[in-house]
Amino acid sequence: MPAAEGGGEALAGAPEAGPGRLMARFLAGRSPATARAYAADLEDYARCQDSPPEEAVRALLLDPGSARRRLLEYAVELRRRGLAPATRRRRLATLRALLGMAREQGMITWAVEPPREGEVELAMTERVERERSSYLFPRHPGEADRLDLQHHALREALGRNFLAPVEAPGRVLDVGTGTGRWGIEVCWEHPEALVVGLDLVAGPREHPSGYRHVRGNLLQGLPFQSDTFDLVHQRYLVSGIPLGEWPRVVAELVRVTRPGGWVELVEPTMAFSHMGPATRRAWGLVQDHVAAPLGLDTARAVFEALDGYLRQAGLEAVVRRELVLPVGEWGGRVGSFLASDARAVLTRMGELLRSRSLIPAEEAADLTRRSTLEFEEHHTTWPLAIAFGRRPG
Repeated sequence: MPAAEGGGEALAGAPEAGPGRLMARFLAGRSPATARAYAADLEDYARCQDSPPEEAVRALLLDPGSARRRLLEYAVELRRRGLAPATRRRRLATLRALLGMAREQGMITWAVEPPREGEVELAMTERVERERSSYLFPRHPGEADRLDLQHHALREALGRNFLAPVEAPGRVLDVGTGTGRWGIEVCWEHPEALVVGLDLVAGPREHPSGYRHVRGNLLQGLPFQSDTFDLVHQRYLVSGIPLGEWPRVVAELVRVTRPGGWVELVEPTMAFSHMGPATRRAWGLVQDHVAAPLGLDTARAVFEALDGYLRQAGLEAVVRRELVLPVGEWGGRVGSFLASDARAVLTRMGELLRSRSLIPAEEAADLTRRSTLEFEEHHTTWPLAIAFGRRPG
């Protein structure tokens, strides 16, 4: 196992605090061969997380739900790489043993079971479906965290989860629900409502009793009867819906909305404003080599036409509102959330561009580092449009 050479020594020298101390104790007292094998397992997991080992372990210790999700996504990645079953089992067993030691030392109070084969098979199927879609961002263990960052940023900026004047919705649909965070919060706010989240992948394991998840592909039509929902909500799908499909998609959202019900769309521009040269370079590569081949909007077309799509679909009382969200620590909590989001996007897109031999790994890492600095220097922003309208009664 070449990747294991020297691994035990590198991890054993980690800082004597938190995850670093945990890893050092985990490897201590073992034979050199075993320590190298365990160190290689931890380093392999860290590479899949795009993080140094200590940061990857710190994220694994956050909470049981996050740990279980990360273990499942890692199991899927090991399967995708074609590793032998014994190797896959050993690497997951290493992480489980590390969590067991963390529990013994009082760092965590919970335990998680390794993912079952059926769960891995289902997750593999979902991954294939996602990769065959037009979604811009590659599947990644940290994608759920990134989507939650976007949600928290917008929730902080708006002070609420939707702007449409719906006071007591009975049935709500969230299209492209992602982690389900928006729908779950709407359930908390309106406990009498039934909230349905639709996405290509499975929904959250834990959710309020009023929340339901439905797997489906919006581009293949919504699997609901017409005239069903009081509020239909969709956001951040400019990175998943080809530009030419937007009128048809919005018409489908309107179809499942009851007369008198509301449709709300939330979409940003496909690029930041006030970018520095590194950010422009990085995002230009993404637009030209990733977004454009998928048929996605590479400019501001969806952002500019958002309210127009609603009117074209026959809605009335259409309202448009624009926000300019900060990206960077200079912008307070919202800016900090979106800076973390942007760093994750640039890191993953850099990996994608590197895998296609479009830029070397060193340039990809340098563009991400310089872009992060430019967010502060140029006061980078992200324009966002919100449009909502009512279906005639």
